[in-house]
Amino acid sequence: MTTTHPINDSSRALGRLEISHQVVSCEKDGENETRKSQEASRKRLNGCVPLSHQVAGHKYGVDKVGILQHPDGTVLKQLQPPPRGPRELQFYSMLHAKDCSDPVLLDLQLHLPKYYGTWTPPDASNDQYLKLEDVTRKFIKPCIMDVKIGQRSYDPYASKEKKDQQIRKYPLMEEIGFLVLGMRIYHMDTDTYETHDQHYGRGLTKESIKDGLAKFFYNGCCIRKDAVEASIQKVQMILQWFENQSQLHFYASSLLFVYEGSLEHGVSKLNDRGLEDVTISSKGCQPDREMLEYNNNVCVFGSTENGRTESSVGQSLSHMYALHKKACTLGHHDIPLEIKTDPQDNNIWKPTCISMERPNGNTKSQLEKERHCTPTLTPRKNEVEVRMIDFAHVFPSTTKDEGYIYGLKNLLTVLQQILNN
Repeated sequence: MTTTHPINDSSRALGRLEISHQVVSCEKDGENETRKSQEASRKRLNGCVPLSHQVAGHKYGVDKVGILQHPDGTVLKQLQPPPRGPRELQFYSMLHAKDCSDPVLLDLQLHLPKYYGTWTPPDASNDQYLKLEDVTRKFIKPCIMDVKIGQRSYDPYASKEKKDQQIRKYPLMEEIGFLVLGMRIYHMDTDTYETHDQHYGRGLTKESIKDGLAKFFYNGCCIRKDAVEASIQKVQMILQWFENQSQLHFYASSLLFVYEGSLEHGVSKLNDRGLEDVTISSKGCQPDREMLEYNNNVCVFGSTENGRTESSVGQSLSHMYALHKKACTLGHHDIPLEIKTDPQDNNIWKPTCISMERPNGNTKSQLEKERHCTPTLTPRKNEVEVRMIDFAHVFPSTTKDEGYIYGLKNLLTVLQQILNN
């Protein structure tokens, strides 16, 4: 029979308690430092925050450049280092020049996010961002997918090393003509988001591409064929534009798909509760952690496994707006943008100089009004947006962009198969 001395047990217990207390203190100190760092970063960026519903591309705080969300609801895309950043800026400048009268370019504007000029942080004059429309903002439960289009994801000026690197990433790009870079799907049955990154898309084969793409339209209960059908119509319009133009070639450019994940009965339920009471319980979301999502009412926490992340809906719309309320005191820049062409930077656009005007109705009061009105809208089940994005590798041409056309046609074939089945 073994006898345990109470005093020894108490000492060991006290030791465990002291160690535990130290660990908790360290964790709290670490959280405080992280929170202070985040607050300092937000202050430096004048109220802008990382775009948390981004599904692909360079991410702020992870890569050297990234995407932010402005307090007025627009998206800020940081310019990449030369020649890619200046080339993309010059593409937008040419497309939105005041004297632009080319019907091909004017039609192209309809397939892109709206462009509001450039933005620069007050104390970081060397950082420049494109100020763009947030295509997801009008949706309550946006389902988002980024699909790179074309047979080649490298431009004609890429080095052999760059070409080999891109081919290794997805050898089927030339045969399939498109690559799923990421997706984020709202599941009605569990009130969660399912997210897949670029590794998911690169793992798709000719045999699995249809099922892999169909996952984007599966809401946990059924395939949203209304969204598939609407997506097909939008892609067909973009294909028609490409078949009628021989001025531009696009490389490493993407289509951004967005459809409304909430059905009408779900929206009605949200309306009945009112803004102040909209707090849906979130699985896996710690209440004392800072929320990163501001316009899509979800918290994006949880572990990432095999390129998949599940996140739960949480936080009230009013609370999220309060977190993101401080608007940037600087508006859109009115200074002319002038890009000089360096013969060594592969930037073969003609220099363009334009003056951007402030977009109407983009004030804080209007934004606040929209935020309080958005939940009362009942979205159509087939509400879908398909926009072209990413133009760091766009070049003038005198022939049709057969590589992009090939990718669009293959994508349409797969979407039609999903719809038929």
